[in-house]
Amino acid sequence: MHDLTGFQRDLLYAIAGLEEPHGLAIKSELEGYYENEINHGRLYPNLDTLVDKGLVEKGEKDRRTNVYVVTGRGNRELEARREWEQQYLDEELLIA
Repeated sequence: MHDLTGFQRDLLYAIAGLEEPHGLAIKSELEGYYENEINHGRLYPNLDTLVDKGLVEKGEKDRRTNVYVVTGRGNRELEARREWEQQYLDEELLIA
């Protein structure tokens, strides 16, 4: 996870949280978060990077639509990231 860009990490979180994570659903989810349009030239190469790194599997829903599913490795990476973030959030709460 440490070698992902912030956008790639956000993609991974979005895929993990969506019920049916296909390209346009992921795009829509991130556009809501970023409050900007995400163009296809940014979205799909970054999805392919997640696939290449073994964090996401790409499959076909139909002839025009790909679906993306977080792999076991991807889930482990998300959990490790969550634990890493939580230690800092816990410290912040103790200080406040």
